[in-house]
Amino acid sequence: MRKIVEVAAAVMLRADGAFLLGRRPPGSVYAGYWEFPGGKVEAGGTPKQALVRELQEELGIVVNLAYPWIVREFDYEHAHVRLHFFRVVDWSEEVRDLQHDALAWQHAGTAGVAPMLPANAPVLAALGLPDFYAISNAADIGVEAQMAQLAKKLEQGLSLVQLREPALPAGPKAAFAAAAVRLCRSHSARVLINSDAELALKTGADGIHLNATQLMATTSRPDFPLVAASTHNAEELAQAARLGLDFVVLGPVRETATHPGQPGIGWQALERLIATTPIPVYALGGLNHTDLVPAWQAGAHGIAAIRAAWT
Repeated sequence: MRKIVEVAAAVMLRADGAFLLGRRPPGSVYAGYWEFPGGKVEAGGTPKQALVRELQEELGIVVNLAYPWIVREFDYEHAHVRLHFFRVVDWSEEVRDLQHDALAWQHAGTAGVAPMLPANAPVLAALGLPDFYAISNAADIGVEAQMAQLAKKLEQGLSLVQLREPALPAGPKAAFAAAAVRLCRSHSARVLINSDAELALKTGADGIHLNATQLMATTSRPDFPLVAASTHNAEELAQAARLGLDFVVLGPVRETATHPGQPGIGWQALERLIATTPIPVYALGGLNHTDLVPAWQAGAHGIAAIRAAWT
């Protein structure tokens, strides 16, 4: 096996959600291909140090705030690289093209430049995920109340929902899922059904969310556009990555109302668990919107919530 080249890669994010791509110049490996700015990690250095240095050299900017994100490996003909992606959300000085052939600001789902370096396809897909993942709670608050709250939150911009109702009887659960999927569709939000592939197909949901038991028993990615899973440890995270899932939730980070007296793993443990995870991770367990920054600092994509999603 070839030596792995460690690389820092920057997903520079503007306030409008646009991210920056650069085109590799003539004479370079993969000349003409578009990539995220960045460069090699020097011996003895860290990916964060490489990120700061490379963005100064390539774009003339000073990084003020960057969050660790996902880590992906790719075996090119010229090198086996491990890409440490950071979401760069604040910088000083104007972006200038100092080393690339061209620069372009793009939006997830509508990127109009090509060709892209092949390692970046999953990264572009991950950029289309929001930072909040809402999980339904109809069995506790009532189906009518849940539908009302879902409608309200969709109007406010909610765009990713999991329908998880193990306590609802089969008939009411199917009716609720069908109505919720229709409502989400009308707002261009994506919706996953927890555990039940048949119900996901019947309702026309975007995908399925596997519980941890299902995840560990699955040998190939389910045939849905969007597939996620619940995870609690390194083994489950690794299985989700092997299956090529779109994202996972991990927790509980804190004690939850459903498991009183059981402490969560905390932010430091979450950070250690996801330090090299190649797919986006939503932190889960006793969290709300005010926990987004700690989640980003730990390397999570965002947060997932049940009760806090509807208050």
